[in-house]
Amino acid sequence: MNWLQSDSSGTLTVEIKGIKNVKGDIRVALYDLKENFLTDRLYKGKVEKVSGESTRVQFTSLPFGSYAISVFHDENENGKLDAGLFGIPKEPYGFGNDSMGVFGPPDFEEASVTFQAKTTTHSISLR
Repeated sequence: MNWLQSDSSGTLTVEIKGIKNVKGDIRVALYDLKENFLTDRLYKGKVEKVSGESTRVQFTSLPFGSYAISVFHDENENGKLDAGLFGIPKEPYGFGNDSMGVFGPPDFEEASVTFQAKTTTHSISLR
């Protein structure tokens, strides 16, 4: 057992699929609290350079629990999800469970995944 991992933590791998432009960064955020969802108060976040049509981002020594996941492809590497008229995203994005909101993003529960195994992979398709 890794000395950094306890019996109640493991590695969550988020696999991002559907990357159309091989440039920029993929930004993945985990939220552990509903009131923080899609704010700058994320639980953990990672940024990875885009190198192909899919990528994998790992969160190691992550405590077991429920986490809402949001992902976006920061094609111009400006650190934010660019949006146009009415806040409609101009860059590809996705959420846990490939959830979608009706008029806007999904809610915390829809985007949440339960993480309770030593190694878990969760796939998200960009749109």
